[in-house]
Amino acid sequence: MMVTKRDLGIVFCTMCLTLTGVAVSSQENIMDSAIFNWDEIPSKTTKTGSVKSFFRSKTATLEELECHVTTLNPGESSHAPHRHPNEEIIIIKEGNLEALVNGQIKPVGTGAVIFQASNQLHAIKNVGKTPATYHVLNWHSAATKK
Repeated sequence: MMVTKRDLGIVFCTMCLTLTGVAVSSQENIMDSAIFNWDEIPSKTTKTGSVKSFFRSKTATLEELECHVTTLNPGESSHAPHRHPNEEIIIIKEGNLEALVNGQIKPVGTGAVIFQASNQLHAIKNVGKTPATYHVLNWHSAATKK
């Protein structure tokens, strides 16, 4: 059987379309630019306060990017001290908290930013008399696959 230039052209075009289709389909689950309005995100009551989950998705450069906002009632902790491979940033919206960072418990308040490095023990507790609210951004990269 003789392969012609036309046959090779058809094979090449088919391969290109197939590869393009694969690239597009693998891009479907990647989060696009977006706006997440505070009032449009439902608040879920928890045993320690509440949480608003804004997004949790793959991005063009990360395996997963997640953002939620936690409100802790006075005297409550979000969880026991723990560690995980992903890094996270916590931005205090309002309230008086204590954060376990680098083996030390430190006071943090409105406007403070906490960076939790990979695999370091951390925790946060509301030590104020009113609810405390903070934004959490955490991400998984190829280095921190779940």
